[in-house]
Amino acid sequence: MDWPTGLLGFAAGLLISVATAPVGVSGAVFLLPVQVSVLGVPSPAVTPTNLLYNVVAGPGALLRHHRSGRLRGPLTRLLVLGTVPGVVVGAVIRVFAVPGPSVFRLLIAVLLLPLGGWLCLRTLLRAARTAPGAAPAREPSEVSPRTITRLAMAVGVTGGIYGIGGGSLLGPILVGRGMPVAKVAPAALAATFVTSVVGAGTYALLSLTTTGDIAPYWSLGLACGLGGLCGGYLGARLQPRLPETALRLLLGVLALGIGGLYAIQIVR
Repeated sequence: MDWPTGLLGFAAGLLISVATAPVGVSGAVFLLPVQVSVLGVPSPAVTPTNLLYNVVAGPGALLRHHRSGRLRGPLTRLLVLGTVPGVVVGAVIRVFAVPGPSVFRLLIAVLLLPLGGWLCLRTLLRAARTAPGAAPAREPSEVSPRTITRLAMAVGVTGGIYGIGGGSLLGPILVGRGMPVAKVAPAALAATFVTSVVGAGTYALLSLTTTGDIAPYWSLGLACGLGGLCGGYLGARLQPRLPETALRLLLGVLALGIGGLYAIQIVR
């Protein structure tokens, strides 16, 4: 890796994580097309490189959340218990079954476009209902621990296949079900970090017995991750200063942006 490529990777990781860390998204889902289209990382090496980014970038935001006490609670444990076995299964599928990227893009677009639009609309309606003089808003129904774990496992498989961490999927779904962003974001980032450590290790082991570009691009992944480390800390520090409505809208817009990005790639 030359210096211009490393600096570009650092800048991409920094800018992406500043915008995504406040809502519990590592930013790997946005970094994925940058690695493929701009930085020239081949498939399937782009997946473990993205996981390496999460491993290096994750402690920045997690350190900030740990200091504020927002990492405690059962949600973090439930998400980790689901995503860890899922990412191992996903890594094996990625290496030996090699699902086509067009299928992945279609699934992400179909899931996140309506989810992001629904989350934005629901947030705006909720803000209108909680305005002075409006009728009290209905309390959201609780999500059962079993449902959360199953959802996390499914997201873990997706993360293992495509190296996107999982926060970009877990965040909009859980927040859309009524959970506060301040509770979901730290847990989603913690699950993304643990999952990425396990996933990157799985790919490293598979690379010892399988031919092809399976091992991560270490120098590039570290450069992007260092940018994400700085940006994640700044983003997590910014989160408490933003109102819940703004965070929900940001998460909804990010979901729309991710879905739209992959929808455009399908059309092309």
